[in-house]
Amino acid sequence: MKGSQVTIDHVSKRFGDFVALDDINFTIKPGEFFSLLGPSGCGKTTLLRIIAGFEFPDEGAVLFDDTDVVPLQPNKRYSNTVFQTYALFPHLSVYENVAFPLRLRKIKESEIEERVKKYIHLVQLDQHMYKKPNQLSGGQKQRVAIARALINEPKVLLLDEPLSALDAKLRANLLIDLDRIHDQIGITFIYVTHDQSEALAVSDRIAVMNSGHVLQVGTPYEIYESPATQFVAQFIGETNLFESTVVKCEDYKVPGKADIEHMVTLNTPALGMQAQLKGETAATREEDKNILVTDYEHTDEGQKVAFTVRPEKIRITLEEPAFGGRKDINVFKGIVEEPIYTGFQSKFYVRLENGTIVKVFKQHTNYLDDGPEIQWKDTVYISWSAEDGYIVEDINK
Repeated sequence: MKGSQVTIDHVSKRFGDFVALDDINFTIKPGEFFSLLGPSGCGKTTLLRIIAGFEFPDEGAVLFDDTDVVPLQPNKRYSNTVFQTYALFPHLSVYENVAFPLRLRKIKESEIEERVKKYIHLVQLDQHMYKKPNQLSGGQKQRVAIARALINEPKVLLLDEPLSALDAKLRANLLIDLDRIHDQIGITFIYVTHDQSEALAVSDRIAVMNSGHVLQVGTPYEIYESPATQFVAQFIGETNLFESTVVKCEDYKVPGKADIEHMVTLNTPALGMQAQLKGETAATREEDKNILVTDYEHTDEGQKVAFTVRPEKIRITLEEPAFGGRKDINVFKGIVEEPIYTGFQSKFYVRLENGTIVKVFKQHTNYLDDGPEIQWKDTVYISWSAEDGYIVEDINK
């Protein structure tokens, strides 16, 4: 099987006065595992239903390869859908549920048996082939639904939040199975989810949606590390986000690196004053009200922007940090307002001297190398490199 390229060509959809989709436009590559990600009501399921043929757009087209499929019935589109609710026939066995689409097409019995066993094996249900749905777990039922959706060998598989009815451990296991199945059969998967961790884990690319708009399309790395908007930055993972003004733009050579980077100085009122370290004077810290960020978009002086730094990029220490006079390190002093131990990491909510709360995540790697334990109400220093901050958007736009 080979997947189709799917092009969403300026699709809009309204329900009365409500705009569900507003001029959606992007292309999904053949064989790609592509996720539509966003909160409830953002339009992702409406878009999936339009791709499947269960809804029709008010404007625009949906192309599978070079064919506009909008005029075609769902069963003529070479696509199949896996729903949240399994939609299995309770009186039929696993074998007969999977065989049902082939029986509708009056396929020869010998071919039915060969293909059913192939897809039941693909979803690892060989030992459950003759059980009824009420004898299966939720995860096993969803595997049956996936096998039944694949048995007609579609070029596009549509998955509408297929894991939402499962508990956390089953979701994690079935997500791995979905990725494995995709790798084995190579068709185009379009996966709808509101869970950013699911989308990051399995997607080749992700479209982040909100209020009927696609805000960003990119790889999981691009979406997480280089969010296009404040919404994307906050929706994908956790972050610290502040409004700022560009004070100065300059080229800067980071110590130990060959490249010259474009650095901007941001005035960020919410962060207040940077910590004054030993050996520093007011004269050497004229910009202690500002922070430094590596600028990949070449912003302009005076521009109003939003700035983000991920909690895991921030270092937290009890001792005053020493950076050898590097100007590309931002350092603030504060008090631990709330430490939260989660096993593999600790989360700290640090109140800066001006009252702003900053989230910091500290990974636990080796107990002996972890240093002194940071506790509630400890005075701490937090610091991050200019390279680890990111300007997400011009807030004047």
